[in-house]
Amino acid sequence: MAEKQIIATDNAPAAIGTYSQAVKAGNTVYVSGQIPLVPSTMEMVSDDFAEQTVQVFENLKAVCNAAGGELSDITKLNIFLTDLSHFAVVNEIMGRYFSQPYPARAAIGVNELPKGSQVEMDAIMVL
Repeated sequence: MAEKQIIATDNAPAAIGTYSQAVKAGNTVYVSGQIPLVPSTMEMVSDDFAEQTVQVFENLKAVCNAAGGELSDITKLNIFLTDLSHFAVVNEIMGRYFSQPYPARAAIGVNELPKGSQVEMDAIMVL
């Protein structure tokens, strides 16, 4: 089995609980769910859905960079939304961060997310 390497950065929200920001095994990085916390304050960026989505992508980018990769190295992205009617906004903002070929993706409607977040994303990245 490949040795596990824990990935951590101050440029993304600190792990709050029994998990790591990401774990690298071989050339695969498993990025834990990111919500729209501002890393320096550990507070929500705002109540605005678009601003929350941008912050989540920024947090994902920081963890990917800490692992030695970029957002473009993400092969699978899971998006959790408390309101699926915001999906068009996610698509528009995602287009600012990704170009083709896009990662595989799932968008899942959920009842609730940590700290009242409206959006959370986790990812699998291959280096």
